[in-house]
Amino acid sequence: MKILVTGGCGFIGSNFIRRVLTSRGRGVSVVNLDKLTYAANPANLEDVAGRPEYRFVRGDIADPEAVRGAMEGCTHVVNFAAETHVDRSLLGDASFIETDVRGVFVLLEEGKRRGIRKFIQISTDEVYGSIAEGSFTEDSTLNPRNPYAASKAGGDRLAFSYWASYRMPVVITRASNNYGPYQYPEKLIPLFVTNAVDGEALPLYGDGRNVRDWLFVRDHAEAIDFLLDAGRDGETYNIAGGNERENLEITRQVLRELGKPESLIRYVDDRPGHDRRYSLDASKLARLGFSPRTPFDEGLSETIRWYRDHPEWWRPIKEKDAAYRAFYRTQYAERLATSTTTAKEPG
Repeated sequence: MKILVTGGCGFIGSNFIRRVLTSRGRGVSVVNLDKLTYAANPANLEDVAGRPEYRFVRGDIADPEAVRGAMEGCTHVVNFAAETHVDRSLLGDASFIETDVRGVFVLLEEGKRRGIRKFIQISTDEVYGSIAEGSFTEDSTLNPRNPYAASKAGGDRLAFSYWASYRMPVVITRASNNYGPYQYPEKLIPLFVTNAVDGEALPLYGDGRNVRDWLFVRDHAEAIDFLLDAGRDGETYNIAGGNERENLEITRQVLRELGKPESLIRYVDDRPGHDRRYSLDASKLARLGFSPRTPFDEGLSETIRWYRDHPEWWRPIKEKDAAYRAFYRTQYAERLATSTTTAKEPG
């Protein structure tokens, strides 16, 4: 088995590569195609970089030539590559469409041409939108409510169309919020942990009562590894952690474990289209034989310790990102003011 993993220097992709090289031993080799955008970090894979069964290729999944070269000799494709941050997508950045839709198309076309044995498209629970009660199943209507989620829904359905139209062996996964070591510190848990370590404010959207289900990243990686063999062509699988928590509860738990005061919490204006609650029904995957193994409190404690003990990994990232965050705040405020003014203008 030779797997093309796209976006393998990112958070989930790097954990998957480490997982599959360990679980399958000499029976697998991995080609990691990564553009190395801001959220990618080659240091995530320092421990496997020198292994003969691992090869890194820098390139863009929307570039047919790069994809053609990277996919040479591969039997399987797992596409983690994506633009993923909702706040950045709200700025109208076209890279979300370029990567999350056109990039998927380029991969599918090359995979179809080569007769790939399994193509796993990594989607997200955000394609379903918000749900007040109950849980989304794989048959639930897609209702993305922000540009990021819409771009992922586009790639998700495009991948399915290659099964429906060409019988290409595509499997789609939709996972709940991931957390764990190596996550880029713009996401809620690593941002709040690293801010708390430095005694900085924790900016919590709205009233903090938004609910997410949390999936430990190594459980997610194990689920994808499982689906390489067990996933049925043309099927979609929800991957849930079974750990629904309010953002405020997560915030308080982070502060408690680090011995920091709740006075560090700063409530900030909610973002547009902020979904209130996500919840996935993962019984389909459980019937197939997989369930996550990491209790939330255990996984969160490990994650907090990892960021506390590895400032050399995250501090340079946050320093580099500070200029962008300042730019983002300015641009976001200007766009919001413009859209509000336009909406109030008569017909």
